[in-house]
Amino acid sequence: MKLLRSTLLLLLLLSASSNFAQIIQTTLSPNQAPKPPSNWSKKNQLGFDISEIAFVNWSAGGTSSISGLFKGEFGRTYARKNHKWVNELIVKYGLNKQDGTELRKTDDALQFNSTYGFRKDTASNWYYSSKLNFNTQFTNGYNYPNRDVAISKPFAPAYIFLGAGAENANKAKNRVFYFSPITLKTTLVLDQYLANQGSFGVKKAIYAPDPLDPTQQILIEEGQKVKAEFGILFTAYMKNEIYKNVFYENRLSLYTDYLNKFGNVDIDYDTRLDLVVNAYVKANIGVHLIYDDDIKTKKDVVDPTTGTKSQVNDGPRMQLRQVLGVGLVYAFK
Repeated sequence: MKLLRSTLLLLLLLSASSNFAQIIQTTLSPNQAPKPPSNWSKKNQLGFDISEIAFVNWSAGGTSSISGLFKGEFGRTYARKNHKWVNELIVKYGLNKQDGTELRKTDDALQFNSTYGFRKDTASNWYYSSKLNFNTQFTNGYNYPNRDVAISKPFAPAYIFLGAGAENANKAKNRVFYFSPITLKTTLVLDQYLANQGSFGVKKAIYAPDPLDPTQQILIEEGQKVKAEFGILFTAYMKNEIYKNVFYENRLSLYTDYLNKFGNVDIDYDTRLDLVVNAYVKANIGVHLIYDDDIKTKKDVVDPTTGTKSQVNDGPRMQLRQVLGVGLVYAFK
């Protein structure tokens, strides 16, 4: 009898020890503990649009061509209580090839946006904000068909906006308005040839006639590669689903300098209509308008005496780019 009671007591102690060990292991194991929610959210999206037309013995005539546009949008957002930090990277690069012509660039953009905001309470949509914008391109740009002289290059130009102001961000309506009365705009033209021409508003080079050859000029002072301005910046972003699987997106930027022609507004407006077929196929129609008084259009002129070609400034003009494409979209984490 005593042996039976001792055996039962021993089994009871072993069972209690095993359960206690499991409780300790469950409590201390890092793999079993739930992960705290992250304050970061992210967006990664790649897209490729293509259009093609081909003619073979087509009696009505025509030129075969193929175009491709690569797009990427990446976002990182940190939100915790009254603080918000939004970062966005946008890249675009497009090419076109037609029979009888060389490969030509149709789009080229590298854009980075970063905004930090602080609000007094979580119920408010108003933030005290600071914003950084950076824009440039990947490869040389040409005034086709002239490919001998580049009219733009990487970091020639590049634009940097840095300022502070107020932002109204309505997440439910997917819209953001930003106003800054103190914004520093820096224009970089890191190519000396373009800087000497005074391209994109920088101070151009100073020349003097050559005393030995009056038809030639001597470089006295090179053009400046940096131009700084101080003014007002207003930006707006809106994206709405106007119909099922049809999204309308708008981006607007307005800037005017306090000291140089105040009231002369630089305009950058990009609007796009996305028609979503499914998670991987999308059609889009877009229009991009730019007006900047510092950006002068180029035109080719021919010297009647020597027959040589050169490019001269033709004044500022409204720039327009229209896009219609169908392509693939891939989003990943």
